[in-house]
Amino acid sequence: MSSSDQPDSNPILPALPDSAAPMRAAVRYGVLGLLALTVIASVIGYFVADLPGVWGALIGAAVGGGFILFTALGVLLTAKLPAMTAGAVLLGTWLLKLILAIVVMVLLEPLDFYDKGALVLTIVFALIIVLGAETYGVLSQRALYVEPHSSGDETTGNDTQ
Repeated sequence: MSSSDQPDSNPILPALPDSAAPMRAAVRYGVLGLLALTVIASVIGYFVADLPGVWGALIGAAVGGGFILFTALGVLLTAKLPAMTAGAVLLGTWLLKLILAIVVMVLLEPLDFYDKGALVLTIVFALIIVLGAETYGVLSQRALYVEPHSSGDETTGNDTQ
């Protein structure tokens, strides 16, 4: 086996970070933030408005947190696709989420089993907390800005100047 058949392993250089690690961390922190918010909002909703407050908090967490988390999941799942395909998928899922959120709100309008104040406040806090948690998850990870090439890689020499 020649030396060019073996992968380059330099014990001096640290292991390269995974390019999907920041998005996985964003989803993980977003889910944890949403779970914490759901529990806290449900307890506060129960003390303020009894069972309708709990329902408002649960629905608000599902709508607000789901809206943001599905975007991060979409980015994570389309990371290996070509840029145009990933963009089209993300735009399509964003439009679908928007329509779904509007439909849920329209269907909930005439119902009275939930507290509307708890619902609105939980949606707002879910958007803020989940987005903040995802941002922290992305910023706390090491990420490559360029794809490294091994020293044995040759370029084709198609330089047009």
